[in-house]
Amino acid sequence: SSRTVFLLSQLEKINLDSVLRASDSARYVTSKILHLVQSQEKTRKEMTSKGSTGIEVILSTLEVKSFNFCSYGLIAVLHFIIMKCGGRRASVIVTKGGTQILLQLLLTANKECPPNDELMGLLHTLLAKIGPKDKKIGMKARINGALNISLNLVKHNLHNLKLVLPCLQVLRVYSTNSVNAVSLGKNGVVELLFKIIGPFSKKNTSLMKVALDTLAALLKSKTNARRAVDRGYVQVLLTIYVDWHGHDSRHRYMLIRKGVLQCIKSITNIKLGRKAFIDANGMKILYNTSQECLAVRTLDPLVNTSSLIMRKCFPKNRLPLPTIKSAFHFQLPVIPASGPVAQLYNLPPDVDDVVDESDDNDDAETESEIETENDDDKDQHFKNDDIETDINKLKPRQELGRSIEELKMYEQFFPELSENFQEWDLVSKEPKPFVPDANLSGPIVVPTASEE
Repeated sequence: SSRTVFLLSQLEKINLDSVLRASDSARYVTSKILHLVQSQEKTRKEMTSKGSTGIEVILSTLEVKSFNFCSYGLIAVLHFIIMKCGGRRASVIVTKGGTQILLQLLLTANKECPPNDELMGLLHTLLAKIGPKDKKIGMKARINGALNISLNLVKHNLHNLKLVLPCLQVLRVYSTNSVNAVSLGKNGVVELLFKIIGPFSKKNTSLMKVALDTLAALLKSKTNARRAVDRGYVQVLLTIYVDWHGHDSRHRYMLIRKGVLQCIKSITNIKLGRKAFIDANGMKILYNTSQECLAVRTLDPLVNTSSLIMRKCFPKNRLPLPTIKSAFHFQLPVIPASGPVAQLYNLPPDVDDVVDESDDNDDAETESEIETENDDDKDQHFKNDDIETDINKLKPRQELGRSIEELKMYEQFFPELSENFQEWDLVSKEPKPFVPDANLSGPIVVPTASEE
């Protein structure tokens, strides 16, 4: 057998042995496996092949709490395998119960004082890689109490890029669950992320990109969106977007600019956010920046997202419009000099005269966000009622110029339309009666193209 298989079998035997006798041998075997995985591609293939039990042995060893002395080496083995083999092995780790084991190791490592930054970074990197493959990771992290661990690490290590980046990646995975988003928002994660994304700086752009993605996921919760509006973060986001638009002359940071727009898009899903966007002069800002981006084809995602935000926040008015905002001209009936109709049309051009009742039940929805345990929630996208989706209603109705009775006089000129395929007598101009040929016997054979 190969060296890798021998070391894995030794590791299995160590799992059944006592701690005092197995500590030195476990540390030795772990270091050897890590060295082989890092240096030989053959070993990585053996560990990740279809019939191999390498990942199962490593996970079972990590599950034994008494083997903390070799945990770092085995976590490094899993980290190196996932980094080299891509996401193919992430699903295998999830199916073998790796998510629960890694979360438990995170809790154990957090009890150390102070926690090992390298071990915490490796654990969060692994969780960030396997998180998208596990639909229940948000619920598992909340039940185990791992949400606040990642959040506290970010709070106390804002200047440690190697630790903050994987922690934010994990928080982004956790935030896809609505209950987690509300819980993290109450613990101040929204305010914390705004400290990371501002002010404008081209240092640590990868960290800012992850922070914006995490913030956009958190702001999809209406509770967090209202909290951001109350603290005036809509104006902050617009200022950050204008700064990046002005400084990114070579368009190298388009993803960061799009991340800021995604945050604005999430906030404007609520009525309070749309009002704050209008009050912060957001319509003019996004319109002017979009006009400058039209000449560059690679900036089309920015223009499209800006258009969606402006269309969503633009005041809605009833038709017909008596102002210059209307693109159509209507023959208006005589309007009385006084009354509700006259008051409606005497409103200033920028007033939204359509009552927006989309957020009237915010309190009930907030309570349901906190109490629900459904981890497969889908993103609540803004829906405009003025978009017709029924194909039958979009088709134009064709009306006949004449009645059916008048059109029957032309039926004799188009016999194929009346489904009457009888043979006609050219002399009498009447259809001949169908008489079967007595000489024909057996089925009628239709000649093929080659026989013809």
